[in-house]
Amino acid sequence: MTPALEQKPLLWDTLTWEEIGSLRRAGVELCLLPVGATEQHGPHLGVGMDSCNAAKLCEAVSRITGVPVLPALPYGCSLGHSRRWPGTIALQPQTLMTTVVEIFDWLQSAGFVRLLLVNGHVTNAAPLRCALEIIRSRWDRAMIGLCNVAEISPRVRADFFADAQDWHANAAETALMMAIAPQLVRPDRIADADDEDRTGALVFAHPVNRTSKNGVTGFPSRATRQQGESLFQMMVADLAALVRRAMTEQPPLAQSYFATLT
Repeated sequence: MTPALEQKPLLWDTLTWEEIGSLRRAGVELCLLPVGATEQHGPHLGVGMDSCNAAKLCEAVSRITGVPVLPALPYGCSLGHSRRWPGTIALQPQTLMTTVVEIFDWLQSAGFVRLLLVNGHVTNAAPLRCALEIIRSRWDRAMIGLCNVAEISPRVRADFFADAQDWHANAAETALMMAIAPQLVRPDRIADADDEDRTGALVFAHPVNRTSKNGVTGFPSRATRQQGESLFQMMVADLAALVRRAMTEQPPLAQSYFATLT
């Protein structure tokens, strides 16, 4: 990629078809797809937090790597958040799964056969994994991966899980929004937003209305903007390293999915 392209994110929806074609002719095969959610994030964070987090992360990584970023999916599988708190808009798992498969169908027809799903919402992981299974079984050249933002690397995971194992709208997420999207934060509601993690010894996966009083799991009162800046820098650096590997990785064995032994 040219230095000019490296200085700003390559956002798919701002490019013309000619510019997208030029990327492919230049050898670009990989795209990033941020996948978020529209769901309650306690009394102190906007409902678009997960989508904002995934999109801004991908944009920052695009600045470094020159990999194009597809428009973020703002709806996810948020069924577990219940209807107790207004604001959540959830998709069925099969809807999210089908959407991702259909997106890849159009990408691969234009020659973009590598796709990294950058997931900003925990319970998107299962339908996204199902989409991955379908894609790699349907298109022989497909190379698709799934990266959950809270688990990009061990050091990123440590920050996200520091105050709760079943974290949500916690210190890490609050700090991130303080740093990268302060318009989503209600500072006057942070101090009394803390709510403990009640899930540690449970056998069943209960919906959030039965595990949290206010939609939060964790301690947002511990968040600082400095923590958010540091965490975001770690996330960008560690995801960029994965993306660079994804740009050139080849399958260990060059064997067709559809060819049978005879």
